[in-house]
Amino acid sequence: MNKTPKKICVNVSRIQQIFSPDPSAVRSEQIQQQKQAIYRHRNQLLSGYLEHDIQNSDIERNPHGKPFLTAFPQLQFNHSHSRQHYALVSSFELLDVGVDVEDLDRKVRFDALAQHAFHPNELQYWQDLEHDADYWFRVWTTKEAVLKASGLGIRLSLNELDTRMHPNAQGGICHHPQIGHFAYQNFRLSDCMLTVAWRAAPSCAGFQFPQIHIIQH
Repeated sequence: MNKTPKKICVNVSRIQQIFSPDPSAVRSEQIQQQKQAIYRHRNQLLSGYLEHDIQNSDIERNPHGKPFLTAFPQLQFNHSHSRQHYALVSSFELLDVGVDVEDLDRKVRFDALAQHAFHPNELQYWQDLEHDADYWFRVWTTKEAVLKASGLGIRLSLNELDTRMHPNAQGGICHHPQIGHFAYQNFRLSDCMLTVAWRAAPSCAGFQFPQIHIIQH
């Protein structure tokens, strides 16, 4: 008998709707202004989701820097942004969620980064696929989302994590001794790659993807 899928909510917004840079400000000031604008947007989304006013002071970080809400410790959330997009993932039903979003028109030294960051198995697939950009973005965003979900972030080298990304799959399960098992799902939206990750059971028996609801603003 199938269980009811657990739920994850993902909000995806365009950065231009969140932040308009002050042309008179120097680059460092613009970066700081964007950071504050993103935090305000995150708080607004969380406030709407929880029906409770959320401010920066309500959010603390664990020893590895992963944010959590002091008043709603049961809520798992994580966010990510690229030059053009912002994504916030939240769930009351899953543990250790993470998200990463990357613009598909991002100027990337694909092969150089693959050589540096991909696990040998991923690198072999990447080469067999003749450097397919879609596969690269799926692997890259999965690594970022899983490591952010785990709370370790860059404390674990990217090339140590084998996402087990199959060329024809849009999701899967991976494992590393330092972080345990994580499942993930990839979404290729109109102009960005979005990946959501969450802690999974060690056994694949009865594995079921959660119900991931994406809201685009």
